Amino acid sequence: MVLRCPLLTQSGHRVACRTGRCVLAFDPLLRGPGRGRHMRRREFMTLLGGATMWPLSARAQQAMPAIGFLDSRSPDVVVDRLRAFRLGLKVEGYVEGENVAIVYRWAENQIDRLPALAAELTQRSVSLIVAVAPSAVLAAKAANTNIPIVFIIAQDPVQLGLVANLSRPGGRLTGVNFFNAELDAKRLELLHALVPGATRVHVIVNPDDIANTESTLRHVDPAARAMGLEIQILNAHTSREIDKAFSAFVQERPQALFVGQAPFFASRRVQLILQAAHHRVPASYSGREFAEGGGLMTYGSDVADAFREAGIYAGRILKGAKPSELPVVQSNKIELVINHQTARVLGLTVPPTLLSIADEVIE
Repeated sequence: MVLRCPLLTQSGHRVACRTGRCVLAFDPLLRGPGRGRHMRRREFMTLLGGATMWPLSARAQQAMPAIGFLDSRSPDVVVDRLRAFRLGLKVEGYVEGENVAIVYRWAENQIDRLPALAAELTQRSVSLIVAVAPSAVLAAKAANTNIPIVFIIAQDPVQLGLVANLSRPGGRLTGVNFFNAELDAKRLELLHALVPGATRVHVIVNPDDIANTESTLRHVDPAARAMGLEIQILNAHTSREIDKAFSAFVQERPQALFVGQAPFFASRRVQLILQAAHHRVPASYSGREFAEGGGLMTYGSDVADAFREAGIYAGRILKGAKPSELPVVQSNKIELVINHQTARVLGLTVPPTLLSIADEVIE
């Protein structure tokens, strides 16, 4: 006696009924060497249950929230900072690849690519965008009008027009301000304390990074005048232009070098450190990774901690928090790092006052 299974008639499968129990036999199993092989109800229900659960699992994976990550640099220069960002996400219960996806877009130091990369993230329907530095933030903001944005910047977000005020941003943007730009005047003062005889200081900036360049010059110019320093501005937005700027030292040698705050310079830190060493020019940088790599001195915020804070905010927004109600985090972890070995190579004696206030002295 052969009956049609009401659940499977449309698929053409047959049901063979034997000894009062329904035993399902799928057509593919009745062909070839396995002819006559049957499947009991329990086996069928297990198979059917697995088949129905698979689409649910696939849908769950598709429903995993995604964070867009936009940076003007390349990933190899922010490895430690990305690790800190993921630690921040973990604080809120999110682990990349397990319950959240991160869609990375890197401009590889080509700032003009940022608008197109931001548009790609928008098309991917990410839940929010984390943007590093003003150029990336502005590109993300222009690319859409509704996706939340968590920024990581060294400039005042109110002056940049990103938020209404720091305590209540009031829109879809919030994030972390880590103060490096405001510290430029103090950094120049510390460089002068390390090289007290210097009167001519060259300041290198990236003209393509307008926000950072304007901020650096706005703080450095009056500080230099107050200390009686003569400064000369050098522009560099490519690796070749960095080399060109240093080659000019042969004709007009500076007594110290101040490297402006810019993501591009962070990505070219090895080149900058080597050129400064080759020309034997005492140089000051903003990020501690420069001193760790052989640079003379750094003074600035703990940027890795800023990335961790951004990860925490991204996790909160994924949980439903509104950016407009998340105050801008102002990072207050500031570090002075001196590479004592580099100072000795340059023939500099680090004043005891600087050694006493340094957060770290690299021997």
